[in-house]
Amino acid sequence: MHLIDFIIFIVFTLGVVVFGCSFFKKGSSADEFTSAGHSIPGWVVGMSIFATYVSSISYIGYPGKAFAADWNAFVFSLSIPIASYFAAKYFVPFYRHSGSVSAYTFLEEKFGAWARLYASACYLLTQIARMGSILYLLAVPMYILMGWDMHTVIILTSIGIIVYSMMGGLKAVIWADAIQGIILIGGALLCLGILMFSMPEGPMQTFELAANSPMGNKFSLGAFTSDLTTSTFWVCLIYGIFINLQNYGIDQNYVQRYHAAKTDKDAKFSALFGGYLFIPVSALFFLIGSALYSYYEAGVAPLPAEIQAKPDYVFPYFIVNGLPVGLRGLLIASIFAAGMSTVSTSVTSAATIILTDYVRPFFLKARNVADHLRHHDPADHHKHQKLELAIVRLSSFGVGLLGACVAIAMLSVESIIDAWWTLSSIFSGGMLGLFLLGCIPQKISRFAAFLGCVCGIVVIGWISLAELWHLPGIHLHPYLAIVLGTTTIFLVGFLLTLLIKGKK
Repeated sequence: MHLIDFIIFIVFTLGVVVFGCSFFKKGSSADEFTSAGHSIPGWVVGMSIFATYVSSISYIGYPGKAFAADWNAFVFSLSIPIASYFAAKYFVPFYRHSGSVSAYTFLEEKFGAWARLYASACYLLTQIARMGSILYLLAVPMYILMGWDMHTVIILTSIGIIVYSMMGGLKAVIWADAIQGIILIGGALLCLGILMFSMPEGPMQTFELAANSPMGNKFSLGAFTSDLTTSTFWVCLIYGIFINLQNYGIDQNYVQRYHAAKTDKDAKFSALFGGYLFIPVSALFFLIGSALYSYYEAGVAPLPAEIQAKPDYVFPYFIVNGLPVGLRGLLIASIFAAGMSTVSTSVTSAATIILTDYVRPFFLKARNVADHLRHHDPADHHKHQKLELAIVRLSSFGVGLLGACVAIAMLSVESIIDAWWTLSSIFSGGMLGLFLLGCIPQKISRFAAFLGCVCGIVVIGWISLAELWHLPGIHLHPYLAIVLGTTTIFLVGFLLTLLIKGKK
């Protein structure tokens, strides 16, 4: 790595940490830490939502997927407009007026404390898996660039992210996300331009070689068959609809951003802006993957067999060997921007859930204690606020540490996109089904909802473990775990409620 590239990378990375720490405010409360004081402009929140989507999973995983296969995974992005519309119309107003920064308070009101704990536990598992996936991908380019030990890179990156997340809270995370989002788009556009204009016969050769690949059309969105055992177009689309509805409807990352916006109008705009911006940008990453295939297929530069066998390494390898000095450092910095923004978001939101769904209800005797102290004992109220803030910061540290451990465990994974999508489908536990049960006008029996969750977990476990444990029956694609788990929870809860009422 050239000294100029190294300086650009270090200055950017340390700059993000310092910028995040600059939001540290002495005497702030846990509520201000977790909701940014409801003071962020809509476009900034929207860029933050977009940057949460575009993690290093997108920046490295999407090009790797398009290089090795096709655009099948892009179908996930095509499902976002559906979720964005429902978010702006229903989810944002609902959460803005709920009075709680937690996405899962609503479930406790409907079905009892077990529902809140179930959903929040699913969320925490999902976020830890996500942080692990992203931290792993942040270490890949540094390993290829300078041969640095990936364990060391993961640990040092985790420390930097944890520090500014603990110091600045959600306000630091959102503003850093917005800046990082702009940088990563610029870096990706520059990279695509260099790839396409480096082709011997001009930019159009990129499309010709990729479309006529011996392995098939690299721009294919997948087979349009009814096969549920492979990643067809329909499997990816259904998976995307369910995952994105879950993201916008019950994911703490998004719910906290709804609360952080200045007004209801700003919050609705942010939901639409962040989601719709992701569609062309994700297409940009897939196009980079196709361009990488054409670039090496045309013989512009050699590609070592060991790199070709590991698709997630191809884009970082090109950055190291195909970009000029200075731009190389910018691209590595933009990959770090993508990853750091998403990991910091997960750290802050997970710490918020630990405080609101576990510590307050069971150890701090719920929120009404703070309200009582505010009016009757200001000194004790101040101590109470300091305790909550210390807890949420300590939780940030613990969650970040767990994410680093998962990243180290993922070093042997072949395709990070496949691994992350599978884990998110399993760990989300079909909690969207429970949320939908709570949203319908029909009053659902608490027992029926509980039994629905049990059945949903069984279905998810069967789909996830059927092939691994050679269980009898049809083996479905793991992406369908969230689809069938959600559907099972909803149908069992709804139909059992009708049956119970019918008997009465």
